[in-house]
Amino acid sequence: MAGGFSTETLTGADTVRAERARILARLLDRVEDLAERAIITMRAEIPAYAAMPPEILADARDQVLRHYRTKLAVLLEDRTVTLDDIAYTRRAAMRRARAGLALADYINAFRVGQQVFWEAVVECAGRSSAGHEAALTLAAPLMRYCDFASTHAANAYVEFQQYAAAEAVRESRDLLETLLAGEAPTRGPQLAAAHAHGLTPGSDEPLVVVTAVLVGPKQATGDQAVAAGPDQGADARHAACAALARTGVNGRRTLSVVRHSEIVAIAALGPGDGAAAAGRLCDRLAEVREGLLGEGIVLALGISTVVHGIEQIPQAYREARAVLEFLPEDGGVAALPRITPFQYLAMRADDTARHLVDPRITALLAEDRARGGVLTATIRAFAAADLNLRAAAERLQIHHNTAQYRLRRIQERTGRNLRHITDLVELLVAIALYDSLPAGHKPAAEKTGLRDQ
Repeated sequence: MAGGFSTETLTGADTVRAERARILARLLDRVEDLAERAIITMRAEIPAYAAMPPEILADARDQVLRHYRTKLAVLLEDRTVTLDDIAYTRRAAMRRARAGLALADYINAFRVGQQVFWEAVVECAGRSSAGHEAALTLAAPLMRYCDFASTHAANAYVEFQQYAAAEAVRESRDLLETLLAGEAPTRGPQLAAAHAHGLTPGSDEPLVVVTAVLVGPKQATGDQAVAAGPDQGADARHAACAALARTGVNGRRTLSVVRHSEIVAIAALGPGDGAAAAGRLCDRLAEVREGLLGEGIVLALGISTVVHGIEQIPQAYREARAVLEFLPEDGGVAALPRITPFQYLAMRADDTARHLVDPRITALLAEDRARGGVLTATIRAFAAADLNLRAAAERLQIHHNTAQYRLRRIQERTGRNLRHITDLVELLVAIALYDSLPAGHKPAAEKTGLRDQ
């Protein structure tokens, strides 16, 4: 480490800013060497790191390098570090916990990393007053970064350790298999686990089953790239499983288990309005999926209908797995509690059902969608208003005459009169079938050969 700071006269603010930028630029050039130095120091000062196998040590070095680069980016941009900046920390903490590293040793590694980085700051500052002053301006933000990152890492470590302890108890896995087999636990630890999760045998309280699968971790590029280890998928599944276990509603705990290549969760919704509770659960599951995206974990989630009683769990499980087919390749949430029977039938329809739609209707829908979907919206509003055109116009916030004109245009283009129930139903079915098509498979408006409306 460089010697004590000089007591020369303080320099101007511009000079200090220039020196600060110079120091950070030098650190950025040396960042890989600094990460290597940090690992060497950790192995010298922390026996647990000295005993690490090569693959875990390489992962630790990669994490140090990512932290140093993140730290430098935050300092160069002169801003405060956020959780999004260090989202990768959660999975690293999980890997350290799984490797058996003590929390004290893990947090001590943050201290060592900070120490090595600060020594490099002082070294790059040199002996000039401007350099010393610039280094001092970095002290507080560096301390804040270390406090923020180490606290987040410790929380993630403890959270996963608690989850892993519960996961290590075989009762959760055995209970899930019992429930999926359509049986109810009758005694012992399984029965206790069922009660703990609100899955009481003989009760008709509402519940849903959730299935989740990885659809491919989001790949990072450049400085954010991470070497993918052989257990990357397992790490992601366990991290997602722990997150899903925290999504209970009405004070209920969600049973969440990694089962082969999928995650299966059973959420008891508690007494009362099962539909409302299912809606809240769907919201939480969507939030969890969005949060995991920041950690590079991309999920496809299927949520069953609300069923009553644990004897219906096998059926709900089949529903949750089947609804995954509705999702695109990049995942998402397919929630049956938020899908009407009409929509479900449309999504399950095959090409034959779509071929049965009058080509004039298909052409109109394609062209209308390209122009903002005003005619489609009019059809839906007219149906929702029970064929009351004035009420439909109010819903659409348009003049009654405009709504009347649109109905005439729809009839001219499709040969269907919206005031006839049979014609209206046919149009609504065609819209639902069109909506269920993947975006790339929807016929383009320019291929219809129809004139402007």
